[in-house]
Amino acid sequence: MKTDKSTILIIDDDAEIRYSLERVLSPDGHHIITADSGENGVEVAEKENPQLIFLDNRMEGMSGIETLQHLRTAAPTSLVILMTAYGTTQTAIQAMKHGAFDYVLKPFDLPKLKDMVAKALKANADSGSTENVEKRLLNKEDLEEGIVGSGEKMQQVLKKIGQVAASEATVMVTGESGTGKELVARCIHRYSHRSDAPFHAVNCGAIPENLIESELFGHEKGAFTGATDAKAGQFEVCHGGSLFLDEIGDMGLPTQTKILRAIQEGEIQRVGSTKVKKVDVRLIAATHKNLESMVKDKSFREDLYYRLNVVRIETPSLRDRMEDLPELVDFMLARLDKKFSTGTKEISIEAMEILKSCKWPGNVRELENVLHSASVVSKSKRILAKDLPENISSVSSAPSLSEPLQASHPRSAYQTDDTAPSDVTVVTPPQNKSLFGQKPQTVETVPHQNQYGNAQPPSSISLEESFNISYSHLRAKSANNLLENMEKEIIQRALQECGGNQVKASALLGITRATLRKRIDSYEIRY
Repeated sequence: MKTDKSTILIIDDDAEIRYSLERVLSPDGHHIITADSGENGVEVAEKENPQLIFLDNRMEGMSGIETLQHLRTAAPTSLVILMTAYGTTQTAIQAMKHGAFDYVLKPFDLPKLKDMVAKALKANADSGSTENVEKRLLNKEDLEEGIVGSGEKMQQVLKKIGQVAASEATVMVTGESGTGKELVARCIHRYSHRSDAPFHAVNCGAIPENLIESELFGHEKGAFTGATDAKAGQFEVCHGGSLFLDEIGDMGLPTQTKILRAIQEGEIQRVGSTKVKKVDVRLIAATHKNLESMVKDKSFREDLYYRLNVVRIETPSLRDRMEDLPELVDFMLARLDKKFSTGTKEISIEAMEILKSCKWPGNVRELENVLHSASVVSKSKRILAKDLPENISSVSSAPSLSEPLQASHPRSAYQTDDTAPSDVTVVTPPQNKSLFGQKPQTVETVPHQNQYGNAQPPSSISLEESFNISYSHLRAKSANNLLENMEKEIIQRALQECGGNQVKASALLGITRATLRKRIDSYEIRY
């Protein structure tokens, strides 16, 4: 092997994925080696010590995360890119927490893939290694914190959480009100080694200045009027755990001084006491204010600012990540139903278009409030445009989507208010897997387009004739399990048509995203 070439190892139990990646990467002068399992991949990596490893997340035998843990020992200087078809919160945090350089979603975007390879190889050349943080699998209930979003901005937040969770660094979470800063703090705590210890959140702006010191550091009996008993403060209560100080920009300068001492020395002193207590607390702070300006104005201590701002995580506003709106709506409706038994599980396309047209100054918190209101007003399991609050509905005259869905189909999470039957789009079977996101070609190109941008079927073939042809081919191929085989084919084509976007594909199929994921796993669908 020539020393001027970069060695790339591809670990995947799918021969087609290995072959396709090798064809894509070889022309750039890389030396490509492959392994068909996690176990084999660890052996090859230990022997070859590649600069970069592509690792599939879901394989028979040793999983991607398990393999990644072994690779940290077998090939500590190799950078790992995790390949997955599931861009979930769990995947993002797991990948980064266990030392992956990055992760890539299937089907691959070829330009982005090559750019990622270039960045990884440069990083390998610059640093020589990546340090693994902690080898503990994350809780599979990755949505318990309520952090939802597969868009680029939220994925960056999740990656940063994975990188910082296992450290002891203080974290400053910034962003507008209602963007989920406390959720980020809870997520950091949950995936840290302090997860079994307490996590407490204190809103500094909601506590009067004369009481904030007692709330944080505690007080002795008789320390002030009304102090009839001694009380431990939040620093003592959270010993060994994490303390989240929300709206720290509202904290007065005297309290800031004591916070600084607690961070630097790990010591606190109760109000009315002369004794010093040692505490071990990880601080996570948040604010929607511009602390840099406050430091210049001398209204926030500069030394405390630098102590708190070791790692900064910026939570994006909802208007800056509108691609996550369908996922957020789906998640919130499920959570509201679970918490309040609303019985509302769906939203019409018309209502969704109105939500998409809003600016959301109150961000995710405002969205949840709107959905809660609409779910109470709704008389069925589906939120219609008329169920939305008037101040939301009047924001935009969203276009009417008259394209109906077929009434006999299972109801989608995003349905039209109309219930009339719809036309069916016919596409040709793909000649190969759309590994790099190619969409299947339509049978015939005609001017009229449906809501998904696909041409209508040719008028020379009726819907009944199309079904007859499909059934005949399927019957000749299968002696039983006709429905299962047909369902697999339809799901495969829907995913290809939507470019691998599970939210769009689930809406097209008329099933929830959770059901779609189960079908993908059950049928072992790759796209």
